[in-house]
Amino acid sequence: MLKYVFIVLWANDNGDGGTFALYSLICRYAKVSLIPNQQPEDRELSNYKLEIPTNQFKRAQKIKEKLENSKTAQLVLFLITILGTSMVIGDGVLTPCISVLSAVSGISALHQDAVVGISIAILIVLFCVQRFGTDKVGYSFAPIIMLWFLFISGIGLYNLFKYDVRVLKAFNPKHIVDYFKRNGKKGWVSLGGVVLCITGTEAMFADLGHFNVRAIQISWSGIVFPALLAAYSGQAAYLVKFPNDVLNTFYASIPHPIYWPTFVIAVAAAIIASQAMISGAFAIISQSLTLGCFPRVKVVHTSAKYEGQVYIPQINYLLMIACVIVTAAFRTTTKIGNAYGIAVVAVMMITTCMLTLIMLVIWKISIWWIILFLLAFGSIEVLYLSSVLFKFIQGGYLPLAFSVVLMLIMGMWHYVYKKRYMFELNNKVSSEFIRDLALNPNINRVPGIGLLYSELVQGIPPIFRHFIDNIPSIHSVLVFVSIKSIPISKVVMEERFLFRLVEPRDYRMFRCVVRYGYNDTIEGPEVFERQLLDQLKDFIRHEHFIREGQPPFEQEVEPVNIQYSSLLVNKDAKVEEESQQQQHNYPTSRVSSLGSRSIQSFNVANSSNRIISGPIQGAEEEMQFVQKAMENGVVYLLGEAEVRAEQNSSLFKKIVVNYIYSFIRKNFSQGRKYWESSTSTPQGWNDI
Repeated sequence: MLKYVFIVLWANDNGDGGTFALYSLICRYAKVSLIPNQQPEDRELSNYKLEIPTNQFKRAQKIKEKLENSKTAQLVLFLITILGTSMVIGDGVLTPCISVLSAVSGISALHQDAVVGISIAILIVLFCVQRFGTDKVGYSFAPIIMLWFLFISGIGLYNLFKYDVRVLKAFNPKHIVDYFKRNGKKGWVSLGGVVLCITGTEAMFADLGHFNVRAIQISWSGIVFPALLAAYSGQAAYLVKFPNDVLNTFYASIPHPIYWPTFVIAVAAAIIASQAMISGAFAIISQSLTLGCFPRVKVVHTSAKYEGQVYIPQINYLLMIACVIVTAAFRTTTKIGNAYGIAVVAVMMITTCMLTLIMLVIWKISIWWIILFLLAFGSIEVLYLSSVLFKFIQGGYLPLAFSVVLMLIMGMWHYVYKKRYMFELNNKVSSEFIRDLALNPNINRVPGIGLLYSELVQGIPPIFRHFIDNIPSIHSVLVFVSIKSIPISKVVMEERFLFRLVEPRDYRMFRCVVRYGYNDTIEGPEVFERQLLDQLKDFIRHEHFIREGQPPFEQEVEPVNIQYSSLLVNKDAKVEEESQQQQHNYPTSRVSSLGSRSIQSFNVANSSNRIISGPIQGAEEEMQFVQKAMENGVVYLLGEAEVRAEQNSSLFKKIVVNYIYSFIRKNFSQGRKYWESSTSTPQGWNDI
């Protein structure tokens, strides 16, 4: 309660919690991201302002400089982050299993096989309703959770006063010392079971995006915490009278007249607990996607009011399969509890470490408060972790194995993602190539607006040269669009589009960086086109001539071979062009065209417009030209990069890049990454 409710919740990133929120918060204040951040495209955001330490906070400045200058520290921070993320996802598997299984076990007349079968059926139904969204599911469960707290607190107070109110003496810390003196090693081992009483706080922090800090603090302090104290105190009083019921204390302590109503509410509460953990897993995976740390999957925003509520179909069904397997294999809550404890305590320790770093670098509070926080909570968590690890071979290995697999996937994906980004960064199209387009008689302009997509936020992407070599036509207005994920929660609409002019200005070529926070909704194509056109007009009106002068990044990158295939999409029809390229050798492409409109748009013989379309008289004429181009249609130009390891690379790197990464990429929705996050997908848009 002290750690999470009154301290950790304040370390949110613009209202969102979880391990990745802590990581992105640190990245905002220090250049520790493995992929370049804090570029001009980042720093101009109001939510991304960096606080410059004053002379009074030299400690924070020194720590920040050490982090920024140490690749090892940055790598360790990243690994800790994805480890914590993997553990929370592991919670998303174990929480539904142990919650539902323990609730169903209240029917003592059922055989264990029947308990397992009913639990699996409930889990399948739970995961199937996830597609309706957290918002709708949450509204249906809200009255039940209130009844749950009323029931457990009422039953607890009933047992407390009926059996032995003297158990309240246990709040005296002296009994902690007496307990360990009396039980020795057994007392230490028992902490692995005690820790299950405090699970769920890590899920509460991960689900912070659905609520606000004050709401959680009030509801926890006024309802949840008193109800839990009453429930556990009542069970303790009951066990004084009936010590043999220790294996089934909760159901055994329920007064007989309200047994079945309590059982029904307990099952519903177990489902709610599972729902919270599943929602948390969706939220952190959505966050990791935008930071390039997870394979591309479809993210559906299920609530127009709460943008943090997301649903990921592929992950949902993978979690369902994992839950069914774990429930069928372990069968009892004892073994699952052994696994569950390790995942929970590991996440708590990682949160403590990252929060300590935030206190040092961002909050800049007194060093004595930081030491007190680290010693108080860190020592408790280390003690609990040592206890749960004692049961490693009794099921505790499961979350660690699960986390290792997830860490490998996330680590490999992030590594190749970074290499691909750095390759494009170091192979940008030169400004001389753009100027020479005007001297090439074979290059023509066609009506309409072309949006050429790339992850490169500075400079012209290498795919543009490939496109020109194979289809020597350029739209009358060409915009190089980069979808940039910013490690903050949200980017306000006024700051989302960042335009720059590609010189010479007569070419009517622009660069546009579209910045999204990890909790922003990516709009559908019609809305996006309208927003982009409006922002482009504002750019022309207020900044009729902007001089481009951003220096390239000076970072070394291992050479890789990249193959490009480009895809052109029109709303009514599409022209597909497939070709391959190694380094800068571009063979002749194959073009297959579908639909008369696309054939007319890209027919070079029918186009008479050249690169230079005449002098620009003023901003109004320029905006009218853009509007007319918009009326002629918008064509999306997307390039897919295929990554291959260098021939002289190690065998391990070839296996990772050429086989494992390729397999993961081909089995996820990598081809629709820009618009998959749309709440609704227009018909035909899935062709992208």
